[in-house]
Amino acid sequence: RLFAHWEAVASTHRVSLPREMAGPIAQMARHRQAREPVPFVSLSQHGKCEAAAYEERRYPAGKWACVTMGEPMYEQSISMSFMKLMRYICKENSVGCHLGMTVPVLNEIHLTKEGTELEREVLTAYYLPGEFQQNPPVPMDPEIHITERAPLRVLTRVFYGVTTEETILREISLFWELLGSTDTVLRETFVVASYENPSVPQRRNEIWFICRA
Repeated sequence: RLFAHWEAVASTHRVSLPREMAGPIAQMARHRQAREPVPFVSLSQHGKCEAAAYEERRYPAGKWACVTMGEPMYEQSISMSFMKLMRYICKENSVGCHLGMTVPVLNEIHLTKEGTELEREVLTAYYLPGEFQQNPPVPMDPEIHITERAPLRVLTRVFYGVTTEETILREISLFWELLGSTDTVLRETFVVASYENPSVPQRRNEIWFICRA
């Protein structure tokens, strides 16, 4: 029944769910309450009401497991990347055990030069739990790379619901309207941070604008 539920969710993203995902799905369901937050420091908060609020944060350097996909649709890319990461988290790693889930999962996106659509390639990144930061388990999947990501300062704004190319472009546009004219952030690279699994209809996401060094 659990597999059938996730099969239905996957179909809404136009991807098929392989049978070998049954084990990782069951493991994720068993451990769903234990989610370690990615560490950060809140530097400032802006806006008087929740709808218009955004926050400035600093994330320290850390080790992430990363996969890059370039499917025709954004949701296909992140779904296929996260299936690979799920198998790594659950067992397909050099220590052969469940590593534990961290949130948010980051999806790094790039806009075309015209700024009207997303580039096809999306990098999906999972932060390794604290106990594995010094000695990350090696992935069995050669497409998963363990990367030391530099410290990051971002402006971040919450939005809820599905994450399609259309909704992401809209959120980027709304955030630009809120910020006004500024050259303190990158203009073609952004991050979509996901806090909940794709079966949650009104799931929490954030759009991150990356501050220039």
